[in-house]
Amino acid sequence: MSAQSSLPGFDAAPTATDRLFFAIFPDADSAERIARLAQKLRGEHDLKGRPLALDRFHVTLHHLGDYVGVRPDIVDMAGTAAAAVSMPPFDLVFDCAASFSSTPRNRPFVLRGGDGLATLMAFQQALGMTMKKTGLVCQVKPGYTPHVTLLYDDRCVAGQAVEPISWTAREFVLVHSQLGQSRHVPVARWPLRD
Repeated sequence: MSAQSSLPGFDAAPTATDRLFFAIFPDADSAERIARLAQKLRGEHDLKGRPLALDRFHVTLHHLGDYVGVRPDIVDMAGTAAAAVSMPPFDLVFDCAASFSSTPRNRPFVLRGGDGLATLMAFQQALGMTMKKTGLVCQVKPGYTPHVTLLYDDRCVAGQAVEPISWTAREFVLVHSQLGQSRHVPVARWPLRD
């Protein structure tokens, strides 16, 4: 509890329950390959974390914020931004697995890539530009590192090459995540097109 929230007239800020983000999901076959690779790497590195469920594997494009409830104004601005982006379907290639070591515990163990993600990065930047134009300025962050989270674990695993996993992105999705419930609910989808 903050010092102010214990004073008369100051209420504690409500805890966020909902997250909105743009993402690209793998097709079903690619999600299965990701799951098999996650299990294999988990065993090889003696990791204790459980791999994410098939329907949770994704590449985050932009985090739109954490809120109490789903904010219709944010959903509307996100829809306007998404509808303004034009890019044909493109391939993604992930060929490395590594831990993000920024946190001392519960580190994300992820798939990353190199040149095989150049078009993804261009798309993410284009979407960010349209987001700024629609008023989602504070949500566009520099320093994008595209990845697919496999699992969370306390151990830190150095980067290693893996057999490439690739798929063709044909759409992107606005996702509503119910925090703490491990659920991702698609709010809207936009096809990739010329």
